[in-house]
Amino acid sequence: MDKIKALRDQRAALAKEARNLLDTNTGEKWNDDVSKQVDEIYAKIDRVDTQIAAYEKQAKIDGDRAEDEGSYEDKQRRLHNLAPEQREQAQAYDRAFMNWVSGGVSALTREEMDLLRTGVQNAQSGQQSNGSQGGYLVPTGWGASLIEALKAYGGMRQVATVFSTEGGNPIPWPTVDETGQTGELVAESVAASSQDVAFGTVSIGAYKWSSKKFAVPFELLQDQGPGIDIEAFIRRAAATRIGRAQNTKYTIGTGTNEPQGIVTAAASGRVGQTGQTTTVLPDDLIDLEHSVDPAYRSLPGVGFMMHDTTLKVLKKLKDSQNRPLWLPGLSVKEPDTINQYGYTINQDMPVMAANAKSILFGKLDEYMIRDVMQVTLFRFDDSAFISLGQIGFLAWARGDGKLVTGGQPVKYYQNSAT
Repeated sequence: MDKIKALRDQRAALAKEARNLLDTNTGEKWNDDVSKQVDEIYAKIDRVDTQIAAYEKQAKIDGDRAEDEGSYEDKQRRLHNLAPEQREQAQAYDRAFMNWVSGGVSALTREEMDLLRTGVQNAQSGQQSNGSQGGYLVPTGWGASLIEALKAYGGMRQVATVFSTEGGNPIPWPTVDETGQTGELVAESVAASSQDVAFGTVSIGAYKWSSKKFAVPFELLQDQGPGIDIEAFIRRAAATRIGRAQNTKYTIGTGTNEPQGIVTAAASGRVGQTGQTTTVLPDDLIDLEHSVDPAYRSLPGVGFMMHDTTLKVLKKLKDSQNRPLWLPGLSVKEPDTINQYGYTINQDMPVMAANAKSILFGKLDEYMIRDVMQVTLFRFDDSAFISLGQIGFLAWARGDGKLVTGGQPVKYYQNSAT
């Protein structure tokens, strides 16, 4: 962490140096020499960013290990905060769940089997599971941790409005477009006119997501203890797979038998001119920004979204005075910007190509993600796994995503066809 902090401090100093050059060399003062100095500083920032990314990746790996090692103590603390009766129920449920994870149905007592089938009110899910088919609703804390882990993948959960429900019944969500509503000037003794607000409804459902089957070796199951948390291992494996699948659909899903991705739901803001199949011009970004109504554009949650390769293109863009559009942030609270707007990297965004909707701009938090807290885990000990010295697992989760609005808060830049 000390190395990461030192690199961030170094980056902040470089960003401040670049900002000073940009702020003090306006108009005629801006020349090729100043532009070259800024470009050199930006190249240094890119190298520092590469180093920070490498250290952060390693820190995440170390953090996952620490989470596994500390989860036993964390669980004990959570249990301690429960009422005595709830604590006893939760401990019984957790013991039953772990016995099932480690040894399957044959390792369960009749009481444990009944407990897993029905769940535990308050302390646990309180919902019926489908244990007769080999799957059980996971403890509430397990499911909540899995959903929390989903944030690490993609970018959609960083900008969207995320909410959770216990069940998965469709939710009718009211929408309204207020950008066309206006009041009136009324003369004395003249009655006010009417203009009804046009409300709409968008339904948010709960699609089913699978982690796909994944295997855990016998040794990990047999040797588990306070220092080896098999629950955390399985949860992380499930979250990795489900999180990546969801981010893809929440980005580019068609909306037919799958979530409506934000790219699919966005409206056209700017289409590149002929020849711009893999490029974008500074004026295109300005047109894209102003295609979004100021009623949305002035609110929090407004910014760009793009693939990392698109960001690389935008970092090289300069205005008519040869000044860069991309500005490095001075701190976490003051992040990097493009045309003074923040941006989010999403590797499921289309890369620049013919007809690609490669850049989004607008009030991205109008996109809503719904998670259903019920998560079901299946265990497989058939010959396909046993012959390899493994036990198989499969997690099912439910959720949906949709741009819930009556207006057009998000627009896209589309590369030209030819």
